Amino acid sequence: MFEGNSVLGFVAVLAIILLSSKLLGLLLRKAGLPQVLGFIIAGILVGPAVFGDFCGFSLIGFEGKGYDCLLVLPKSEDISGALSSAFGKDVDAANALEIFAKIGVLLLMFSTGLETNLKELKSTGPAAILVACAGVALPMLLGFAISMPFGNIGLGFETSANIYRSVFIGTILTATSVAITVSVLKELGKIRTKLGTTIVSAAIIDDVIGIVLLSVVTGVARAGGAQEYANGFEWFKGQIYGTVTMIVCFFIFAIVAGIGIHFVFCWLEKKRATTHRIPIFSLAVCFLYSWLAEEVFGVADITGAFLAGVVLSTAHRASAYADTKIEVCTYTIFAPVFFANIGITSISFVGLDPAILLFAALAVVAGLVGKIVGCGSVCKAFKYSWRESAIGGVGMMARGEVALIVTATVTDAGLGAAALPGQFMIMTVLLILVSSILTPILLKVLYRQPESAPHNPRRYGPHGDESAPEFPEEVD
Repeated sequence: MFEGNSVLGFVAVLAIILLSSKLLGLLLRKAGLPQVLGFIIAGILVGPAVFGDFCGFSLIGFEGKGYDCLLVLPKSEDISGALSSAFGKDVDAANALEIFAKIGVLLLMFSTGLETNLKELKSTGPAAILVACAGVALPMLLGFAISMPFGNIGLGFETSANIYRSVFIGTILTATSVAITVSVLKELGKIRTKLGTTIVSAAIIDDVIGIVLLSVVTGVARAGGAQEYANGFEWFKGQIYGTVTMIVCFFIFAIVAGIGIHFVFCWLEKKRATTHRIPIFSLAVCFLYSWLAEEVFGVADITGAFLAGVVLSTAHRASAYADTKIEVCTYTIFAPVFFANIGITSISFVGLDPAILLFAALAVVAGLVGKIVGCGSVCKAFKYSWRESAIGGVGMMARGEVALIVTATVTDAGLGAAALPGQFMIMTVLLILVSSILTPILLKVLYRQPESAPHNPRRYGPHGDESAPEFPEEVD
């Protein structure tokens, strides 16, 4: 009925996405589920996945698809030039959504890095590190193993691209979200116990390992499927040994540059840690790290954003203030667009292969069992009781934003033939849904008679440090 490729048309698209995602997010949060699931469901409902394909009309849709829609977006796979006429008459709204979604995913990973406390991770000892390693290794092996019989949906051993996709499946299953576990442990008064601290620290280390692993496997996949370059730097990056070299060089660069950035932000922090220049400079570092990671070193851009956050987290007061400001921006517009865009563009039930649904169910089981057995076994090796070991495994099995971000990365067309089809996003959504429901139930059952958590009005900063600044908490 209306063109969505004008500037105001795109504004209307944003209005529909923001309103629907927030309403669905609040609804799911009331049900004890992550808001991100509500954002994705909102994208499914306002996009063509359900009403467009099955009812013939959707609020947001793409031209030439055989259904009516309120706002028509031009479907384009090429993101370059998406906003080339932003100050003129037309904007490619479909590509503009991709740009907003990309900014959203970078800000989400940046915030994750900002909330990382390196000092606390160092103090957790080998238990948290080994729990995290087991929580990555076993789910990845199980994900790869269950992919072998599914050559009919592009997995298995048949081609090198199939092998890369199978590795991607395992990489998706490695992600952990500790948000649900933390909320349950706080409710039960167990967050400050030795086991609670181990679980939280292991989940953070788990994400760090998973992000590094993602950079390696996507870099190798790009190199393995790369075209033959005539000569020069691009040819070098197109070789597998060149890819590994560039990944190592990026991490060295990130650390060396990070030392200088750390001192700059510590100097700014001493002058005044709560000025607008802090979050502005922080965003500049985030975007520069992301650009250098992807375009220069061939590493996943989300790795650059995450490392930028880790670097800035060492300046505690400045990073805490930056996080409070950036988080408002992220969850006000960019994150809802990212998650809703998954539902709009990546999920479709038309022509869905039943084998993908069967595989998704197996992947959910593998993802849950891998965390429980892998992490629980390491807890048991560190002299925890059987019940405590089970709590350690269950506490690590929840999935959330990082799993979606990893899936969005490995389904990106930039990976060429090795990219996973978008329909595999259903697997990740199902994994998040099942793990989000089971984790709090199982934790409360395992704790049996929880102690009441003492009320503490003190507001801790994102690093769990009492000396961290207190900022007003945002409310819905």
